[in-house]
Amino acid sequence: MGFAHSDHPSDPRHPSDRTPPSGRRQPLGRWPSDPVGPVDPSDPVLALKILVAGGFGVGKTTLVGAVSEIRPLRTEERLTEAGRGVDDLDGVERKSATTVAMDFGRITIREGLAVYLFGTPGQDRFWFLWDELAQGALGAVVLADTRRLTDCFPAVDFFEHRGIPFVVAVNRFAGTREYRPEEVARALDLDSGTPVVLCDARQRASGKEVLINLVEHAGRVHAARLLAEVGSAG
Repeated sequence: MGFAHSDHPSDPRHPSDRTPPSGRRQPLGRWPSDPVGPVDPSDPVLALKILVAGGFGVGKTTLVGAVSEIRPLRTEERLTEAGRGVDDLDGVERKSATTVAMDFGRITIREGLAVYLFGTPGQDRFWFLWDELAQGALGAVVLADTRRLTDCFPAVDFFEHRGIPFVVAVNRFAGTREYRPEEVARALDLDSGTPVVLCDARQRASGKEVLINLVEHAGRVHAARLLAEVGSAG
């Protein structure tokens, strides 16, 4: 396939070089019994947190917007001439804006259960936000563009090093060569069992299928860890 996993740069801001933050991890859900303000009866009893990560211009904002049942919160700024030497637009020349903090969306699974989606910024100058966004996450979606596959190496390394379950979703762009999931898995040197799925980030049904794959994978990972803990304790 022509891709090879390379070592990440020794940059203290790089997600793969950063140590996990200290302190107690935040819970997966938000409970109305411990609110910051007045309780809204429509608030879910449990909210699962999922991250959407990947390289610059891979479609993270598009995916969150496609599947969210609410108008997504976006923190986009227009690309300017000042960032020309910083933001690599090779392959995404038509991109005119970029996420500078996060994207946020919500999906209600059933009464009392919702999924909150947090899209991470792609450029390395915003990597310092990743640890905060990852607190309490059930799992993550790593979006990949086969034209710029190396751009998702930092996200893959970040979640692997922190033990956060993730799936790789290859976003299909018009006019690009398609690769089989197993080819992408080999190119990214993924751990055995990490799912790779094909998707169209613009389509709601396709995005929901990606999230279903992630939740199922995360469930298997967390169940296996629980069984291992019980076995070691016995």
